[in-house]
Amino acid sequence: MEQIKPRFSLKDDYLKLAVVGHTNTGKTSLLRTLLHDADFGEVANAHATTRHVEGAMLRLEHLKLQWFDTPGIEDSIALLDYLDQLQQQSASRLDGPAIIERFLDSPESQQRFEHEARVLRQLLACDAGLYVVDVREPVRSKHRDELTILARCGRPLIPVLNFLHHPDNYSEDWKNTLSRLALHLIIEFDTVAPAIDGEQQLYQKLALVLDEHRQSLNELAEGANKRRQRRRQQGQELLAELLVDISAFRRQSTSDSEQEGIRIWQDMQEQVRQREHQFIRDLLGLYRFHEEDYEEDLLPINGERWESDLFSTEALKDMGIRVSKGFAAGAMAGATVDIITGGLSLGAGTLVGGLVGGLWQGVEKVGNRLLGMLQGYRELTVDDSVLRLLAVRGLRLLDALDRRGHAAQERIQRHDA
Repeated sequence: MEQIKPRFSLKDDYLKLAVVGHTNTGKTSLLRTLLHDADFGEVANAHATTRHVEGAMLRLEHLKLQWFDTPGIEDSIALLDYLDQLQQQSASRLDGPAIIERFLDSPESQQRFEHEARVLRQLLACDAGLYVVDVREPVRSKHRDELTILARCGRPLIPVLNFLHHPDNYSEDWKNTLSRLALHLIIEFDTVAPAIDGEQQLYQKLALVLDEHRQSLNELAEGANKRRQRRRQQGQELLAELLVDISAFRRQSTSDSEQEGIRIWQDMQEQVRQREHQFIRDLLGLYRFHEEDYEEDLLPINGERWESDLFSTEALKDMGIRVSKGFAAGAMAGATVDIITGGLSLGAGTLVGGLVGGLWQGVEKVGNRLLGMLQGYRELTVDDSVLRLLAVRGLRLLDALDRRGHAAQERIQRHDA
């Protein structure tokens, strides 16, 4: 893969963090999830997917945080031996950063250890490094050598334990090994399924190490929490709009034909499905996911109801119309109206009379529906069971997106959402 230039020019006043570690441990995945950008970098199960240093900027008010994704370290054992040789060849004892600088000036940094040189050069240019660990893999000597080499850069190094949800992991072994190497501050962050407050906790722990940037990182942590809550609220509002639209959706029929009713209902089904799909599309966009991340199936709509009880007192109450004391008296006068209208419907005339007796209380809420009934129309609406199903599915999808990292590769299944 050709080297890609950074997306921005380097600035000295930015907080710079390098994401480092062995090849294929989830370094790019970590940045995808933290940046809420499923398109950042390249993620695959193949060996050494990232071949260059790629940067990304996170701006939040006055805070500018610069992330750097680095290639994986591939041959730490041989590199550590080479660094020891450089130390032995030196006339004086060199400290860690000086040894690394000497290595970067050597021909080997452009040849055998080209990838490792990119990692170390970037870490030297940053304020700190996040060492990503795949806890599905046991601790090996190559990992210890990696940590020894990275420590020689003289930068704070914070281990990030990834893939913690895997049932067979070595997280405890890793914690013990890291503590023996004096790395006691550890961040647990599963890039595929992070904790609800995982992003907030990550920045809070970084603030403990980077005292100079503590206030900004704590503000970033609080901002991450607020953004999460705001996304959740906006998602709930999208779901509420869906339910209101579907519950208010109704079609009229002037025929008693069963075929006519079936035709109308099938058309309604399709429109309801399209409306739910629009909700899913909007919700995925809100969380910055793609449509292909969700495995959608048809909404099993099999409930409809013919509105035939609009004349009942309970139906009026459901529409928010208070039945007044004058309703009964008005209903008597309504019977006359029913006769005058040619007997369109005893129920319709009674309802009209009831509204008159109740001083037309809330008549505008009945409006066109009452007129349609008087003209012989019937209304078809979506059954409450379908509305409940839409609500449950919407809430489950919202919960699934709250728990999903942007590094996730598998599609959200219907039974997961």
